[in-house]
Amino acid sequence: MTDSQAIPTDQATDPAEQQAAEQAEGQVTDQVKNQATDQVTEQATGQATEQAESPAAEQAAATAPAPSGTNPVAPAPAGARTAADVVTPELVARLVRGVAGSGRTANHTPFTGAKLADLPEATPEDVAEAFARARAAQGAWAATPVKARAAVLLRFHDLILQRQGEILDLIQLETGKARLHAHEEVQSVAVAARHYGRKAPAYLRPKHHTGVVPTLTKVTELRQPRGVVGQIAPWNYPLELSVGDALPAFVAGNAVVMKPDTETALTALWARDLLIEAGLPAEVFQVVIGEGPVVGPEVVRHADYVSFTGSTRTGREVAQGAAARLVGVTLELGGKNAMLVLEDADIEKAAAGAVRACFSSAGQLCISIERLYVHESVADAFVARFAARTKAMRLGNSLAYGADMGSLVGERQLETVSRHVDEAVAKGAKLVAGGVARPDIGPLFYEPTILDGVEAPMAVCTEETFGPVVSIYRFRDEDEAVELANGTPYGLNSSVWTTDSRRGHAIAARLRTGTVNINEGYAPAYGSVRAPMGGMKDSGLGRRHGSEGILKFTEAQTVAQQRLVPLAPSLGMDDEKYAAFMSTSLKLMKALRLR
Repeated sequence: MTDSQAIPTDQATDPAEQQAAEQAEGQVTDQVKNQATDQVTEQATGQATEQAESPAAEQAAATAPAPSGTNPVAPAPAGARTAADVVTPELVARLVRGVAGSGRTANHTPFTGAKLADLPEATPEDVAEAFARARAAQGAWAATPVKARAAVLLRFHDLILQRQGEILDLIQLETGKARLHAHEEVQSVAVAARHYGRKAPAYLRPKHHTGVVPTLTKVTELRQPRGVVGQIAPWNYPLELSVGDALPAFVAGNAVVMKPDTETALTALWARDLLIEAGLPAEVFQVVIGEGPVVGPEVVRHADYVSFTGSTRTGREVAQGAAARLVGVTLELGGKNAMLVLEDADIEKAAAGAVRACFSSAGQLCISIERLYVHESVADAFVARFAARTKAMRLGNSLAYGADMGSLVGERQLETVSRHVDEAVAKGAKLVAGGVARPDIGPLFYEPTILDGVEAPMAVCTEETFGPVVSIYRFRDEDEAVELANGTPYGLNSSVWTTDSRRGHAIAARLRTGTVNINEGYAPAYGSVRAPMGGMKDSGLGRRHGSEGILKFTEAQTVAQQRLVPLAPSLGMDDEKYAAFMSTSLKLMKALRLR
């Protein structure tokens, strides 16, 4: 991967569409403003940003005509906060303090499209400086006892729950998602902080192994931090997929240089600020903000290990760049996830579960369901119940609980969703629910959509939509269902609904996905952080969570001590006698069932 190649950080959409977008991103400004980080902070303090949800934007949204959609709008509660209440110049100044970036950029809210904040933009030189700072601080952090490092995570756990209102507002403003879906991120990060805060000392402690010759050879396995981890985080879950993935890297003794998506950078910066408050040395956690084609390759160029979440095509570029430098990489990539509803499933529960599985965060969740396979004997009953629940979902854009679904994050996502739905309908698919944009609520709102009768070569059949769209398919028996579910290059997540637990587990074992949920869509597997989570096939490499989620940020080191006699001819033995002695010893160790 060359420096000019694009590394955007959003999730997969149509490859041609991604290529066009990344080419546009590659047209980087020719002129870099030479401003130091303290000047950036000073400017953020001294000038108010153009806040989203300005009176003009709110008036435009309020007066936009409602289309012929069916989904109701969740009313905004009296006194609901606006972006101007949340993203103040004082907040921005605090969050960007110490962030490397000599240029200027900005982020925006999907609710109105208006600017949220001015932010420091990193050049390649700024990225190099961030890595230098992190590397200088990493040694002292690694020398800190692991229990002290773990205590930082436990304090962070408490702080994020105490101050969750602040981060929920930022997540909503930057992603457009409903508040309940934003709270899923708070839950996930708190669970990860608690788990690694409690378990990291056990995961990382020295382990003793039997040596090549028992009693004569003493072997200890140590876990050394990799150094400085480069993390490229996406926009769709800006808290969980940024700091949530960084927590095990920190407690393992690493420093982190993170590149969040620019449009959701405030969330990552808020998490950094809170971790510092919890006791993490500030220099250990560096954030660089800027265009994917400029900043992304520089992160890969300098990192001792790379953690990437995003599209499959870009993940391949990241892997190539890391491989060229012989550094490790973890990739969580795209998905076209399937849900199987068997003939013995509880249809009411399955329909309610499908709403959660398909439309959480407006379908902009890498493990959400886009393909729904239903046994033909219950398909009509299931679809009727699923459609009724989908049409009743409340759409909303206020910083409060009450909405069932929020907005798409950007024009690119809206274009993909509209194109997939319109093409499918034009080629004969039936629109069961949704299928229309809702500019009366906000510029990027689109109703939760159910399609029936989808078949190849419709784009929605095989391409990742990454939006609130799901296709219904009918099957005759479970062998067909498994074959259809596995019939994709992706293998991230799947869901099986049945009242027969044994049958559900048997089918789960046949599905080629990194996680499988029985009688739920995605939350049980993802939330069970003692167990690994990741993708098979084109959905990625490596795992987050559990022992794999922390040990990947370490290098295994074997220390072997030989005692009393060497592993060589000794005690008067010549070569032949030593070889005979060792052969006899090896046979004896097998007979004694030594491992």
